[in-house]
Amino acid sequence: MPELPEVETYRRFIDELAVGQTIAAVQVNDAHVLATPEDQLRAGLVGRTITGTSRLGKNCFLELDNGQVLVLHFGMTGDVGAYRDEPDAPRFTRVALHLDDSGLRLAFIDPRKFGRIRLAESAAAHQKAKKIGPDALDITAAELHQKLTRRKTLLKPLLLDQSITAGLGNWIVDEVLFQAKIHPERLGTSLTEKEGRALHGAVQLVLTTAINQEANYRHFPASFLIHAREWDTSATPTSDDAHTFCPRHPKVKIDKYYVGGRATYTCPKCQPAPVLQPN
Repeated sequence: MPELPEVETYRRFIDELAVGQTIAAVQVNDAHVLATPEDQLRAGLVGRTITGTSRLGKNCFLELDNGQVLVLHFGMTGDVGAYRDEPDAPRFTRVALHLDDSGLRLAFIDPRKFGRIRLAESAAAHQKAKKIGPDALDITAAELHQKLTRRKTLLKPLLLDQSITAGLGNWIVDEVLFQAKIHPERLGTSLTEKEGRALHGAVQLVLTTAINQEANYRHFPASFLIHAREWDTSATPTSDDAHTFCPRHPKVKIDKYYVGGRATYTCPKCQPAPVLQPN
């Protein structure tokens, strides 16, 4: 699933490919991914020049010369690509923007069709309409701590709440909590200021590491929890199961269970479970 690091990688790709280009045509292969009616989308894009790109959480914005933005949300399986000739179009290309100056076509790719494309008056207007919080890379430690401690809710669901901070997905939240040594079932109200600073620092560490590696998780440091997930054994290539143990404590096995319906990985030593208070 594309998370903030993937979307930032997509944004940089689009920025290099399409900024300064004029949209000559909009090719819609599957209108299912359109959140703006096709005729309205085409009228709003054809003849417009892409002047820049930006990102908020998992949303990518193509800035147009009339001040509007094209919003790309990639859902579970979205991606971007580029091609010149129709036989070379990536599989599952749902929408393609034909770029006038280069002759390239910018492809919105989405096998499962959960992504969405829409026009908005501005990135700020889209953020307000969708009630999206500040980007996870931009929120301050004090602001994050204040938002979390207002809620008597489990920390993991709070961190996944895009209205609190935008861009944290399931594996990222697990990684952040592991790096900060905080259990996902702690209540937001229990978070101390010191823990809030540690959590904020972990958000920055995890996201910048992922972006710098262009979201290639196999290249993440061996100190990251992500390698304990079933699909990544790259940190311990000489052992079949070493990746399932804590990178800080090689004899402590990582726990897997569900929090708020989401698969969750923790170290029972690094992230002690909260003590249940008597009623």
